[in-house]
Amino acid sequence: MTADISVLLVDDHAVVREGYKRLLELSPDVNVAGEAADAAEAYQKFCALQPDVVVMDLALPGASGIEAMRRMLAREPHAHVLIFSVHEEAIFVRRALDAGARGYVTKASAPDVLVEAVRSVARRVSYLSPDVSQALALRASIQEGRQLSAREFEVLRLLVQGYTLPSIAEKLGLSQKTVANHQSVIRQKFGADNGVQLAQIANRLGLHFVDFASSAVAGNGSPA
Repeated sequence: MTADISVLLVDDHAVVREGYKRLLELSPDVNVAGEAADAAEAYQKFCALQPDVVVMDLALPGASGIEAMRRMLAREPHAHVLIFSVHEEAIFVRRALDAGARGYVTKASAPDVLVEAVRSVARRVSYLSPDVSQALALRASIQEGRQLSAREFEVLRLLVQGYTLPSIAEKLGLSQKTVANHQSVIRQKFGADNGVQLAQIANRLGLHFVDFASSAVAGNGSPA
């Protein structure tokens, strides 16, 4: 069998990429044609290599995997992107699928699941790992998360991780005023008057949070 499925592997950890490259290439029909460590490099390699499948993490330095995927799809609407992430929460899955991902597999999945997903996505057949399918079925509150724009969701995700407003601004390349405005809009959309209420909403959406009352959600201070 020839290696007729070319893959671009995107993850910011070289050791992780090497491990999954070896795993994928155990299958004679799969070839890892290239690797990338961030969104910008991923887009460059995507344009140069035109892979059959892009296997990409959500959490990347700078722009997120979602934003990288949007750039790829803007250039090539039929791009086949498979998200490979530690996040199994439905809110992350739904965001990825809504943005155009063909599949979603968690890093907790068995090795053969990733290979099966790559083959499926290459055939233009959507694929979700079993744990993701279960999360989607159980998380009816996912609809709440769709109220947020992509940028608002990124800000909320970083807030719940304990980032301060200045650090979010630096990470996303925005002004502190813009980040503060995003936080204000998020609160308005959910009717959250304070950090505690926003933490409760984040929990419903499947986002794990730190102590909002003493962290960035309450203001510009450092996480507890």
